[in-house]
Amino acid sequence: MGNGTELGRVRGLGSAHAGTHHWLLQRFTAIGNLALGLFLAVSFALMSSHDYGAMKEWIARPVPATATALFVISSFWHARLGLQVLIEDYVHTPGNKFAAIAALNLAAFGGAAFALFSIIRLALGGAA
Repeated sequence: MGNGTELGRVRGLGSAHAGTHHWLLQRFTAIGNLALGLFLAVSFALMSSHDYGAMKEWIARPVPATATALFVISSFWHARLGLQVLIEDYVHTPGNKFAAIAALNLAAFGGAAFALFSIIRLALGGAA
């Protein structure tokens, strides 16, 4: 079973056993996005007014603020996981792959941090 046989050529090229964890995270974040998205959609539909004051009053309550923050975290995490797979599948040069994944991580974490900062600021009454 040297390098010349079919089995020898594919030995060591099998599963790295890391895909299951990634796949499960993708599914769990999708379920979280669905549940939180439905909660937020129903909450918005039941609101009497959709102006800035009403939205600020709504997000100042603990449950909507927490649900919105969890939705932001889950959405950015889900997007990062999906785009990471896309980059890993279609970017073949190691340097370009590293740069693309680094840029993806910066964009995902930066976007989530900005959204969470905005939610916290509105929830605590810091915005005019």
